Amino acid sequence: MTGVLNLVSVGPGFADLIIPRAEAALRESSVIVAYELYLRWIAPWIVGKEIHTPPLTQERERALLAIEKARTGATVALISSGDIGIYAMAALAYDEIREDDTFIVNVIPGVTSANACASLLGSPLSHDFATLSLSDLLCPWDWIEQRASHIAQADLACVLYNVQSAGRQEGVYRILHLMLEHKSPSTLCGVVKNAYRPGQEVAIYSLEELLTLKFDMLTTIVIGNRFTQRKRGQIFTPRGYNDWHAPETESVKDSAHDGKVDFPAEATWVFSGTSDGNALAGLLATDGKPVVVSAATEYGGEIALQDCPGLTVWAGRQGVEARRQALIKSRARVLVDATHPYANLISEQLMRLSQELGIPYLRYERPGSAAISETATLCATMAEAVERAMKIGKRIFLATGSKDLSSFLQAPGAQQLQWFARVTPEPETIQRAVDFGLPRAHICAMQGPFSQDFNQALWRDWGIDCIVTKESGEAGGYQAKVDAAAALGIPLLVVKRPQMSYPVVATTFEAVRAQLQRWDLQ
Repeated sequence: MTGVLNLVSVGPGFADLIIPRAEAALRESSVIVAYELYLRWIAPWIVGKEIHTPPLTQERERALLAIEKARTGATVALISSGDIGIYAMAALAYDEIREDDTFIVNVIPGVTSANACASLLGSPLSHDFATLSLSDLLCPWDWIEQRASHIAQADLACVLYNVQSAGRQEGVYRILHLMLEHKSPSTLCGVVKNAYRPGQEVAIYSLEELLTLKFDMLTTIVIGNRFTQRKRGQIFTPRGYNDWHAPETESVKDSAHDGKVDFPAEATWVFSGTSDGNALAGLLATDGKPVVVSAATEYGGEIALQDCPGLTVWAGRQGVEARRQALIKSRARVLVDATHPYANLISEQLMRLSQELGIPYLRYERPGSAAISETATLCATMAEAVERAMKIGKRIFLATGSKDLSSFLQAPGAQQLQWFARVTPEPETIQRAVDFGLPRAHICAMQGPFSQDFNQALWRDWGIDCIVTKESGEAGGYQAKVDAAAALGIPLLVVKRPQMSYPVVATTFEAVRAQLQRWDLQ
């Protein structure tokens, strides 16, 4: 009698996501070999059958057992969640099957974690994509990093499996940093835990925000590509094929004239997005050399056009490849990094581009403030600020910027507190805050900086009992926040600036000009 080995996929966790052919294979099998958890999903179809359940970590033993039963002439179902041919049991079975085995092998496909998670997020995998397991048990870690780098360079959407285990905490962040070398920090991503199982959680973040999160082995991360968009609280990636322009490689639009502009050759590039960065760019332009102002958002570009009339402004969330090409083609003379003191990712990227392209790099570091009140507490990290805020506050005001909202609003127990935030008046930023669960009535979307009186009035009216901010310096309205919190007697948590190792730093505009003169670039 010829045996049969059915390699059966049972999907993510619900019986209605198991295809009819899998159900038929289970019904016709007399022997079932599976991890015990999977039996719950297929219980109606395996009553009265011979069942074997070797535990986790005994995957090869499970495969060998199923093969031995098939060799005796039995019809056997070897079960796997998801799709048995993807990161699962089918390959182990084929490893052990001999060329002279005579039993029949049937592989029954199933719903994978990738497409199950994608369906909960919308449609982020509608074009080319890759999957990558971060488990280094079966693949050397340097291979995983190499593959991640290629995925990022190709700007493929991708799905990360086996994201974070108790013994492998840092790997996922190394992969995310590799992604950020080539993908925009604003790339839309999905985080799904327990897809189609009890305890299911689905959330959307930017790629940069993922660095602030904790994961586990039940979590899958979906990273979009440059075209992935948000709609109605979900994300999707267009199929393309038609008029699919690459936004990162388009010529820059001058929002004042809605036309495309060319970068001036051999210009000083000032990476700004701040009021003092724009002021510095305007000052450098008075020396008669061409200046390009780069802002990370369209809104930042609008402000730069107002602050720096006559200068070339490049606005929008650019990826590293777009920056590389723009700097090469325009033969940039020098990179002046005047980005926000907490924008360490873009600073790291600019320093790498400087080294790679041989373009001088100069950091303008906004002066900090030593001022601190009796009601203020310094926090070394954002995580420490989250922990402290949730201990002392019930109605907590976040003046930390939109990219850090998730650290607070997604923290365990956050839903028990009242949260308020001030963000820039950009539709995307406001929508992100709403998506994180912040009520619209708790959002102040205005362009700063704000006076002490304004802060006091706002916090008093909202009944705020804890404030979290960054040490953003005078240009960021830091002192006004310190004074207002002290006047109201509200605890103020101040997150310290990230420690960066810049090759050359200037803390005044005149020091910037002096350094450029020493380099004979002014």
